[in-house]
Amino acid sequence: MRLRVITVGGKMPGWVAAAVAEYGKRLPRELRLEWRELPLARRGRDSQAAALRAREGEQILKAIPAGDRVIALDVEGESWSTPQLAAQLEDWQMSGASVSLLVGGPDGLAAECLAMAERHWSLSALTLPHPLVRVLLAEQLYRAWTITVKHPYHRG
Repeated sequence: MRLRVITVGGKMPGWVAAAVAEYGKRLPRELRLEWRELPLARRGRDSQAAALRAREGEQILKAIPAGDRVIALDVEGESWSTPQLAAQLEDWQMSGASVSLLVGGPDGLAAECLAMAERHWSLSALTLPHPLVRVLLAEQLYRAWTITVKHPYHRG
């Protein structure tokens, strides 16, 4: 099974890449964490958030492989505890399908991306910078996996 994070954004600092790579390599071969970074829509003085979201949304929709389950990261989505995320991960693994996790740009996800998603997941009610979202997402996916295999990393 593959967990694909499809994200809109620019080049991340080295510490982000290092942290994401570390958590990714801790996962077993049968649970691959992949990152697909898409460029931000060009912004200018007269840019409208809705138009930017729509352009970025088109890119995201094209990047989702056929057959993937789609989960949108959305501040207004459901808030899951780590054990609830572990249960989601088990469900995803049992389904046999890969999962695409969608992370929008600074203006959020397009309505079409939200509509395509079977679930909307909120990492936090706080506004988080994209570099931190990536690290938090990678760590929580790793932590959820450790719960499913009863590894001592999670001390819940």
